[in-house]
Amino acid sequence: MDTALNTLGAWLLALLWVLPLAYAVWSAIHPTAYSARFELLAPLTLENFGAAWAAAPFPRYFLNTFVLVGSILAGQLVLCTLAAYAFARFRFPGRDLAFALVLVQLMVMPDVVLVENYRSMHALGLVDTLGAMALPYVASAFGIFLLRQTFKTVPTELEEAARIEGCGSFGVLWRVYVPLAKPVYLAYALVSVSHHWNNFLWPLVVSNSVETRPLTVGLSVFAGTDQGIDWAIINAATLISSAPLLVAFLLFQRQFVQSFLRAGIR
Repeated sequence: MDTALNTLGAWLLALLWVLPLAYAVWSAIHPTAYSARFELLAPLTLENFGAAWAAAPFPRYFLNTFVLVGSILAGQLVLCTLAAYAFARFRFPGRDLAFALVLVQLMVMPDVVLVENYRSMHALGLVDTLGAMALPYVASAFGIFLLRQTFKTVPTELEEAARIEGCGSFGVLWRVYVPLAKPVYLAYALVSVSHHWNNFLWPLVVSNSVETRPLTVGLSVFAGTDQGIDWAIINAATLISSAPLLVAFLLFQRQFVQSFLRAGIR
């Protein structure tokens, strides 16, 4: 009985995810007149993708998004690794209080600090730059917590053996802890890239020009025109922007799932 309920629940969740995607694909490969109705013999077309690509500077949007997501992930991996290692293996005054403050960050919605983040970026002269979009996210409370819990499971005997071989603190971290946490790093990287690839509100607030807009903000140019909303072109643009993530998942889905299972994220 439990297996049947779990299977039913999995199918329902799959349908909730697949149906909007299926509609987007249907609308994008058919003329606008068929975007709101289903006809089995409706004519197919790829013109919507061409129109969407021509309506916005997608190469620039893709470049900005790759730079933004990559810089955020790089910063998170470095800072979260160092912080997690300190919390897991070092003893220093105020350690438990500092870690409690990190956990509090998990309970605070990013929208709550939106105004203060904008004021900080304005004071630093970073408004309308990729740096302003990335800076508030280069440290992650979730990443620190996840890596700290992982590092605490590493036997201390391995660290002691590394120190006997002459490794210092950074050597132990690089040669012992980081290799053992590779599945966790991969799982976290997937979460981070997916989240910041799709992030919309903060980039919208802090960007003012085409030169700095990522894909999510760039798609807003399709929201409406004097002639109304063209759902076929909007869905084509949405598929173009989400294609890299979809292709990456389809190609590496086995590695993705295994990394989450090994990291204990279920």
